[in-house]
Amino acid sequence: MARLLLLCAASGLLLAAVAAIPPPEEAARMARYVLHSCDWGALATLSAQEGLRGRPFANIFSLSDGPPGPCGGSGVPYLYLTDMEISVQDLEVNSNASLTVSLAQTPYCRKHRYDPQNPLCAHIIFVGSIVKVNDSEADLAKKALFTRHPEMESWPKDHNWFFAKFNITNIWVLDYFGGLKIVTPEEYYSVKP
Repeated sequence: MARLLLLCAASGLLLAAVAAIPPPEEAARMARYVLHSCDWGALATLSAQEGLRGRPFANIFSLSDGPPGPCGGSGVPYLYLTDMEISVQDLEVNSNASLTVSLAQTPYCRKHRYDPQNPLCAHIIFVGSIVKVNDSEADLAKKALFTRHPEMESWPKDHNWFFAKFNITNIWVLDYFGGLKIVTPEEYYSVKP
């Protein structure tokens, strides 16, 4: 029962956060908002797998920039990874990747009947690299991920899970008509969602 209440409270916070979407002229804030509102994203790597080597390969990963709620998160996309995963094997050869997150996974786009491809159903494309977090950042990553994805704590220990982050170098925002907006990492990290 307590777990159900916790899930309901978290859902309520997420719904409240989704209701306060930033205006389109605040692209950096929108990027932070969308990342914080999302629990997963599509990570694209360059495949190192036989038969696919060098080709784009996209996969879904759970992520978090901090506990859910209106506090805003850190803006850093954290991931919980294992070397057993095919995309992580790609990243061991080439750590460059892109990450796409979309409000299509939230109630916002469904409520407004926006198709996921409609620019008003905002999505953000991050480009950068995946890096393992250092010991000083591991507790922050763990809290960010395990508060949103409590199942992770029970994943098999023999899979050698580790915390990683998406090191952002480029950001594109599509949240309105008229094309993509470019946001620098400096602009992105200087605002709160």
